[in-house]
Amino acid sequence: MTEVTYAAPGKVILAGEHAVVYGKPALLSAIGSYCYVTVASGSPDKPVPDYIETVAGIVESYLNAQESGFRAKPFRISVTLDFPMGRGLGSSAAFAVAAVAALLHFHTGTEPAKETINTLAYQAEKKFHGKPSGADNTACCYGGLIYYRKEFEFLKTISALNAKLPRVFEEKLLLIDTGKPVETTAEMVQNVAEAYNRNSATTETIMSAIEKLTKRTVVSVVTENLNLFTRCLHDTQEELQRLGIVSEKTANLISEFAEFGTGKVTGAGGLREGSGYILFLAKDRSALEKELTRRGIPFIPFTQDFHGVHCIKPV
Repeated sequence: MTEVTYAAPGKVILAGEHAVVYGKPALLSAIGSYCYVTVASGSPDKPVPDYIETVAGIVESYLNAQESGFRAKPFRISVTLDFPMGRGLGSSAAFAVAAVAALLHFHTGTEPAKETINTLAYQAEKKFHGKPSGADNTACCYGGLIYYRKEFEFLKTISALNAKLPRVFEEKLLLIDTGKPVETTAEMVQNVAEAYNRNSATTETIMSAIEKLTKRTVVSVVTENLNLFTRCLHDTQEELQRLGIVSEKTANLISEFAEFGTGKVTGAGGLREGSGYILFLAKDRSALEKELTRRGIPFIPFTQDFHGVHCIKPV
């Protein structure tokens, strides 16, 4: 194999942010925006970034364990994203998934199984973020709607829902950029952990409320109940604000746009400045897009991905 390219979609969390780290479920959707990773034969023409070395090391360790006498081949790697990094859309998870897939294919000459890709991408995510839930890489790997729950490292429930977001939902959804968070995902997860340690009863109450809202969100999607979906978005945002992962700037923006619809943070959030992208359900998407354009606020029309990670080259 001289050159191989894989694409992996980004993701949004429809419900279950942060609670998923504590054994609660999350509902995620892969989105139609991708990270592309190309691996080609040859030596790198510049220093290899740490995040690439991390994934390469994980893949090579796996292959060493599978094959006695495995020898890694020299390679060059390039990465492109068609969505912004560090905004809650799963850029690191999409990279980990696409890079693992491309490197496995490059070294072995065959397309790897998604289960293997996901397992190794999760190892990379742990290196990147400390204690991720594993939900992001799972959505980026498998695509579609994913109901995910991790009760222990050895006990994870990954359910690919036999459903899509109804068209009436999708055509009203936008992803609105509130600005890149100052905090990293790992720092936001640590902030919640510290809040849990300070006041476990209150934090557990919030987590339980988010769990109920996640399950209601699933019901709203399966039954195509737009009113219930709208209430779940609104109520989940309120719980995330109580949890302390939403900046004042973002909360104010959601309030300012209340006349246009309902929004919530999707991802780890952010406190001091932006909170990344918000998932916004518009009453009239065209009117909202015009207002966002007038104010110079970046946005992405929401589209679903159903492929997950896939090989682009060779075809």
